[in-house]
Formats: sequence, structure tokens, C-alpha cells
Amino acid sequence: MSNYLISISSHDMPKAGTIHDPRSNLKVKAFNVLKSRFRPRKGEVSFFVTAGNNTLAFETEGYKRHRQLLILQMISRYCMYLGLIEAQIHSTWP
Repeated sequence: MSNYLISISSHDMPKAGTIHDPRSNLKVKAFNVLKSRFRPRKGEVSFFVTAGNNTLAFETEGYKRHRQLLILQMISRYCMYLGLIEAQIHSTWP
């Protein structure tokens, strides 16, 4: 299992942060959909997570044909870190 670096600002806790994979230099940013305006960018991959009343959007930064499995692993690790055990990952807006 890979180690990912998770960066979360203390005032944005717990729903806005960045996940970084040191091996591939891929970053995945998390957005709280209820508190921020999320607009997907061209050329990047987006996923959405629902867990109870929480809805998060995840978008890659620096996507260069990385495996989707890597992105999903990064998102699931972030959700586990936040304690969102019942999180469901969606490829489109839920």
C-alpha cells in the first residue's frame, strides 16, 4: 500500500485539502461542495463522494494519464483519514 501525504488547513477542517502521491507527483484536491463553488477543469479527472450529509468533490491536479485506481485509492485514504467510513465514490454528480 502506498503512502500519501494529506494536507488539510486547520480552518478548513475537515473537508478541504490536498492529497499528494510522492511517487507519481499527482495531486488530488478536495472541495466541500456545500461551502465552495466547484467547477471541473478541462483535462483533469473529477470524482464525488457522498457520506451521510457530506458531499465532497475531488479533482486531480497535474493529471497525465494516471491510472484511475491510483486516484480512487488516494480518495479512499482521504475519506478514511476523515473518518467517513460509509463514503461512496461516484464518477458523476450524485
